[in-house]
Amino acid sequence: MYPWSRPVTLLLMLFCMQGLSFAQVAEKPTVYVSILPQKFLVDRIGGGNFQVSVMVGPGESPATYELKPRQMAGLKTALLYYRVGVHFEDVWLPKVLSINPQLPLLDAREGLELREMEPAGGHHHDYDATHHHGKGADPHIWMSPRLYSEMARNLARRLGELDPQHADLYRDNYQQLATELDHLNTQIHARLEKLQHRRFMVFHPSWGYFADEYHLQQIPIEAEGKQPGARTLARLIGQAKEEGIKVIFIQKQFDHSQAESIAQEISGRVLAIDPLAEDYLDNLNRIVDAITGESGG
Repeated sequence: MYPWSRPVTLLLMLFCMQGLSFAQVAEKPTVYVSILPQKFLVDRIGGGNFQVSVMVGPGESPATYELKPRQMAGLKTALLYYRVGVHFEDVWLPKVLSINPQLPLLDAREGLELREMEPAGGHHHDYDATHHHGKGADPHIWMSPRLYSEMARNLARRLGELDPQHADLYRDNYQQLATELDHLNTQIHARLEKLQHRRFMVFHPSWGYFADEYHLQQIPIEAEGKQPGARTLARLIGQAKEEGIKVIFIQKQFDHSQAESIAQEISGRVLAIDPLAEDYLDNLNRIVDAITGESGG
């Protein structure tokens, strides 16, 4: 039984005697998440039993986000904080726990093998040769449908622990979503299997897990918030020309000026794709559309 259940149970008994339903008298417990792809998971697994509050909204960057006072206040009564490993959590989570030391946490990285972040400019060595859980670990785990499915399984288990009465519902919802993700993963493998050009250029290295899953390689312009110098930019321009890259993928949360400068030098263009979109399944298909379009596939 979790913290809010005892007073809610008393209220439910009182209002049921008066002919009122639970939905009429009690607010849903709130699960806080860091980014929108996690909200998608809680909504799908939770089946509407939880209010979901997202820290980083549309167009905002997890790398630079600062919690708002209303979010700090809301965390005092949260049922669960569902973290994913993005940068702002390392800065703000100790402050959150100082306000609510008993706040239950679920780390989306639990049980997953993490990859290392690429350096700015990207090199041709095998990026995923080293996996670890250290400081340089890539947090963008949700970009692999296979890992996202594991995230969903862990979330279903934890929600079932917090709300045993509906554990079967959460498990069933997970199994349905896992089937959809497995189907999507199979489709993407088929669509990307015969791509001739398997490297793609991005501004921010958000696509490592996606690239690893489908045997691609991202070439990032920046990493860890550091802009590349003139020598790295020249190398990137030369590499793009050599490999016939004509599209640089950007996301709206970051400055686009250097990507646009490279695109101008290679007579190419920039194209926005968003790893933080809430509509996860459709968004991955849009990302594949962009990659296959850029590669002529």
